Amino acid sequence: MKTVRIHPKYALIDIKGLVLIYLLLSIITILFWRTVFPEILQGGTAPNFLDLGVFFTIPAVLVVFLGASLGSLFRELITRQMGSRFHIRLLAYFILIVIFASLPSIIISSQTALELSRFWKTIQVDDAMKAAQDFALETYSLHLAQAERLITTLEPDALEDASTTLPPEWSRQGLRGIADFARAPDGTWKPERFRGDSAGKLMALPAQEPGFVPRELPRDTDYVRYVVYPRPGVARVFSYHLGAGFDKAVTTIENEKERFDLINSLQIQLRPLLVFYFVVFFFPIMLMTLIIAISFTQRFTQPMVELTEATRRVAEGDFSIHILARRKDELGLLIRSFNTMVQDLKRSHASQVKAEKISLWQRMAEQLAHEIKNPLTPIKLSAERVLRRYRHDPQRLGEILEPAMLSILQEVEGLSALLTEFRTFSRPMEPSRTASLLREVVEEILSSYRAAEPEVCFDSTHTAWDIQVAMDRRRLSQVLTNLINNSLDAMDHAGTVEIRTDLVKKWESRYCRVSIMDTGKGMSPEEGSQIFTPYFTTKETGTGLGLPIVERIVQDHGGSIWFNSAESLGTTFFVDIPVAPPKAETPTEPERESL
Repeated sequence: MKTVRIHPKYALIDIKGLVLIYLLLSIITILFWRTVFPEILQGGTAPNFLDLGVFFTIPAVLVVFLGASLGSLFRELITRQMGSRFHIRLLAYFILIVIFASLPSIIISSQTALELSRFWKTIQVDDAMKAAQDFALETYSLHLAQAERLITTLEPDALEDASTTLPPEWSRQGLRGIADFARAPDGTWKPERFRGDSAGKLMALPAQEPGFVPRELPRDTDYVRYVVYPRPGVARVFSYHLGAGFDKAVTTIENEKERFDLINSLQIQLRPLLVFYFVVFFFPIMLMTLIIAISFTQRFTQPMVELTEATRRVAEGDFSIHILARRKDELGLLIRSFNTMVQDLKRSHASQVKAEKISLWQRMAEQLAHEIKNPLTPIKLSAERVLRRYRHDPQRLGEILEPAMLSILQEVEGLSALLTEFRTFSRPMEPSRTASLLREVVEEILSSYRAAEPEVCFDSTHTAWDIQVAMDRRRLSQVLTNLINNSLDAMDHAGTVEIRTDLVKKWESRYCRVSIMDTGKGMSPEEGSQIFTPYFTTKETGTGLGLPIVERIVQDHGGSIWFNSAESLGTTFFVDIPVAPPKAETPTEPERESL
């Protein structure tokens, strides 16, 4: 039993492979948003070539697989393989669905990003940050003026107080510490006394120049220092508090200013970043969707193609077809039901063929017995006549001996021809697939008829020289000769016989259609319905096996034969013979003229 697999196709990437790629893409997406994207925001630069290479690997691989799948699909369409057009049409529907489903989200997301960018440009971030910096600077200047005014208005006697704390009103005004340093004999300054909050205490003289001390962080966080020399060898340092979190706020303003400048610089690269995002993350999803669509449509159309091809073969009489049903869904059930139907048809056909063969052979036996019985009567009569003359008047036997013997010989030759054709029709025929150049065979046959039939016009001008058929010359000559003889008998050997050829294509096979047209008397519908029936003939001398033998030869070689006929107008026989590959050499023009 044969197994039908018409152009088997397998997806380059199966569903498991696509799921794995999708998981890898998801992991890369998470890594992008956790590592690469923060680096882009912090550094203000687009991804480098290494990052691009990593991110574009999966899209590139998917593009290769998709290109290979589409290339195979278009090759099927160009070569007109069965099911390719339906496959393309079904795939087009899937692509339209993907486009209609994804296009709005692409447009909305890209427009949202662009609108956010335009909205960001409308915010006066630079002005706000500059105002905040100016405000911080102005606040710092006010603190310096207030500190200097407070320090210069303090009474010297109050500063010489021996307590370790400062008056509350001084603290409320911002003064948090007073430290005295004495010059040692070696010239260094040593801490001598400290009053106030310990958070503002200094362990060393911050500067020897009188006035405000340049601020040094983190030592002077939220403080400004002011140095005076109340007497020789003594340095006094006032610690003025700027307010809790003053330096932190100023640092925040400066840092945010840098971040806003960075974001402004990224606006120029927003479109490339959007393109990068869609190519790396959205485009692969589109590719995977298309590959899944190709795989799905392939899995859907392939069983239909197999069913179509198997149905054609069953229609041609091949009941040994069996399709492998690997699927467990409804299509698999349909294939299994088809296999069951073919098996039932095979058994029914076998029974029918057996019954038809028995009936055919019974009819043929009856017809053959009738055809044999007919010549036996004149043979018997001739023999009885010779025997009577021999018994009653042997001297006159010579008068009837020769006619009687000739009649007997004629009837015996008829019986011999009848049995020869019957043996030809009943003998198993082994078809030959050798190539024959059709025009050569036609001209070879017509050359003998043209000399013997002067009242018949044989037209073969529409027979191509370069067509080769898959049938050996002897069988092809037998078919053509029989059909031409029938045409000559139908025209009473006066008229026109035209032979022409055309190339036709049925399913996936190419045929040469040979038409033999005559201008004879034609056939009635009743005669045409039995023309291929064994032992049916309209000729007085015919055996009724010529056309059945022709039909069998043609069918055994994979061809077909039929006819069109109209009474008083003529008959045209059509013979479709499989085309063979052309020969390496064809006859030259002089050779053709001599044929």
